[in-house]
Amino acid sequence: MTNDFVIETRNLSRSYGKFVAVDNLNLQIAEGEIFGLLGPNGAGKTTSILMIMGLSEPTAGTVRVCGYDPAREPVKVKRIAGYLPEKVGFYDDLTAKENLEYTGRLNGFKDKIIAAKVAEVLEEVGLSPASDQLVGKFSHGMKQRLGIADVMIKSPKIAVFDEPTSGIDPEGTEQVLSIIKNMAKQKVTVVISSHQLHQVQKICTQVGIFSKGKLVASGSVDKLGREAFRKGKFNIILPISQPTDKLLENIRSIEGVVDINCVRDATVITASEDVSKQVENAVASTTGLKVQMKVEEFELEKVYMEYFKES
Repeated sequence: MTNDFVIETRNLSRSYGKFVAVDNLNLQIAEGEIFGLLGPNGAGKTTSILMIMGLSEPTAGTVRVCGYDPAREPVKVKRIAGYLPEKVGFYDDLTAKENLEYTGRLNGFKDKIIAAKVAEVLEEVGLSPASDQLVGKFSHGMKQRLGIADVMIKSPKIAVFDEPTSGIDPEGTEQVLSIIKNMAKQKVTVVISSHQLHQVQKICTQVGIFSKGKLVASGSVDKLGREAFRKGKFNIILPISQPTDKLLENIRSIEGVVDINCVRDATVITASEDVSKQVENAVASTTGLKVQMKVEEFELEKVYMEYFKES
């Protein structure tokens, strides 16, 4: 294990009798990442989360969370990591504030610190006006935001969310996604298990695709898209439909360029690396024009289906 990653697993496995829920998982997540765990039900996402959080012991392999072994040091892991399961559980006969105060006491905070912290996290999730309402009267979306506040109360280094936007209306979903992005800006490492691929693409910096207990692909959406559809190469879109011979010659001379094709109202440059800046400079020096390159992007849903089909 290294100190470069907040979460790292090596050959992590979990079996239930003959059924292998997680099979040799090798995963590395850096500080401040928003990492999406993707895959159908039963693919191993939740089991992986439970082992990372120290709520289930691995059958084989190792896992480290900020250097701690969750199986042997679960209390240390729980002090630095917060977990919001798919089904949020609160005391319905207590107010939002009282529920969070109880969480603060469980984490050993003093009353003065708890009061300030509760007010702070309720403000961050937009529940300050409802702080004295009984949670039993909360909508599902409000409970999800309270769940995030419950994770935030301990100022965690790691936050793990299982389907955080499930059953929430579009406005509530945007609020939850915004809260999660803000957590990452504060260097909190976020892990999300979700079936909502378009939402995952909005906020996740890295994703891992699970199938039948195995991690079949891991990386940024664009990286996985290039591997799935472009054999790892970059397609750079030049918004010039009819480049001159001189411009084509200059672009071909750029190291890494392997092909050039004119498509509709643009020129597509295929390269082994992102040479968009070099192409931009070539255009400027050849034609005097300032144009902005666009590197081809991929939709997570198409990438997911391609990897899942192959697995």
